[in-house]
Amino acid sequence: MKRVLISVSDKEGVVEFARELKDLGYEIISTGGTYKTLLEEDVKALKVSEVTGFPEILDGRVKTLHPKIHGGILSLRTEEHNNQLKYHNIDYIDMVVVNLYPFAETVAKTGVTLEEAIENIDIGGPSMIRSAAKNYRNVAVVVKPEYYKPVIYELQNNGDLSCEFRLRMALEAFSHTAAYDAAIYNYFTRLQGGNLPDHLLLSYEKAYSLRYGENPHQSACFYKSAAGGLPEARQLNGKELSYNNIMDTEAAWSLVNEFERPACVIVKHNNPCGVAVADSMPDAFDNAWACDPVSAYGGIIAFNGNVDMATAGKLAELFVEAVIAPDYEDKALELLKSKKNLRVLSLADTAASGWMLRSVSGGLLVQESDNAGEDEKTWRTVTGTQPDTSWRDDLRMSWKIVKHVKSNAIVVVKDGMSIGIGAGQMNRVGAAAIALEQAGDAAKGAVLASDAFFPFEDSVELAGRYGIKAIIQPGGSVKDQASIDKCDELGIAMIFTGVRHFKH
Repeated sequence: MKRVLISVSDKEGVVEFARELKDLGYEIISTGGTYKTLLEEDVKALKVSEVTGFPEILDGRVKTLHPKIHGGILSLRTEEHNNQLKYHNIDYIDMVVVNLYPFAETVAKTGVTLEEAIENIDIGGPSMIRSAAKNYRNVAVVVKPEYYKPVIYELQNNGDLSCEFRLRMALEAFSHTAAYDAAIYNYFTRLQGGNLPDHLLLSYEKAYSLRYGENPHQSACFYKSAAGGLPEARQLNGKELSYNNIMDTEAAWSLVNEFERPACVIVKHNNPCGVAVADSMPDAFDNAWACDPVSAYGGIIAFNGNVDMATAGKLAELFVEAVIAPDYEDKALELLKSKKNLRVLSLADTAASGWMLRSVSGGLLVQESDNAGEDEKTWRTVTGTQPDTSWRDDLRMSWKIVKHVKSNAIVVVKDGMSIGIGAGQMNRVGAAAIALEQAGDAAKGAVLASDAFFPFEDSVELAGRYGIKAIIQPGGSVKDQASIDKCDELGIAMIFTGVRHFKH
């Protein structure tokens, strides 16, 4: 008779799976809560203590860490191993069905204590999983409920599990324990103050495959972590998201949630082309679209509040790739769904990721999210020309936008909307020229933000020709005084934030 050890934290489907294994002739060994669940459903099982001849001790911390368990799992079924098992009165274990204490779910809860976290660190479970996976040629290992049906199908139709099938199960098992260990490591790393650790352990689960990456010849997938964010968005309508859709949606979502007033952000090729705040969502959308209607065509649109019918009516008349918002009025959603290809996403999560990751050949660049420079108490006016208090909202808005624009970056804002954006240029005056040319006559009386300091006064001169009234920038150039003097000459106020916002 073959034997299976079942000990799972996630009880989904385990009773039915155990019954089917019993029908296929398996003897079941179980422990703790799983044993109790099976007993309540009239599924006969042996307690682990009946197999080991040793009781559970230390409040259940020690129960499966025993030679009669691990010997039965790790035996290679060779003559030498068989003789050792007989000598020590150990029987084979042919299948291990184990998933682990919910550590990640526990530490994600608000107010969880260190003691609670520690008690959810599984010891016996990973040991059994790794033992079975190591000996996959002889022992099947099952770590997720979604594999119960495939296992039963294989057993019913083939009489046994093929070596290839066992190997797939073993790979999943090693992935399961690796992700578990990474979650524990990262939790304790955060307890140390959130500094970048000497060793970085990442665990991501495939959300879904993509048709292709940035270009059709590149294969791609979308993976999700346990930290929430964009993978948690619900797609309510439209075609599947592409790689570029996801990149642009993330860019739009991260920027729109910088604002408290109703806001709309339109992104094209990972840069904002229209940003506006207003007293209502329809007005915010109108103003954002008016910033650059040519670039906005076919873009990704994000809202920081629910989409009403008036806003949906405007969207329905235009071609956009995707729209994301916390939620939608029922009639608004119904209208948007009438555009079958429009991707409509709902996401309530606005939390920013703690770390930003970027791969390079043979390595990974990791940095904290760019959340600095928002404390206006540290801003200082460096010109004799003083900014009017009525400009404060536009200065604040331009500074929020510029950190989301690829460097070199210049953003021109007036009356709660971007009217010119220069992105990704090799020199700052080039970025300024693009932004100011786009703004045109509307630049008169507007404010301008730069993601880094002005090393020369040429950008200030250009801003002056267009009638810019205030400039906000980090400062810090050895030639700061030349820019300050030029501002005073032209009657432009200049504010230094002390924080640079490069985005490569």
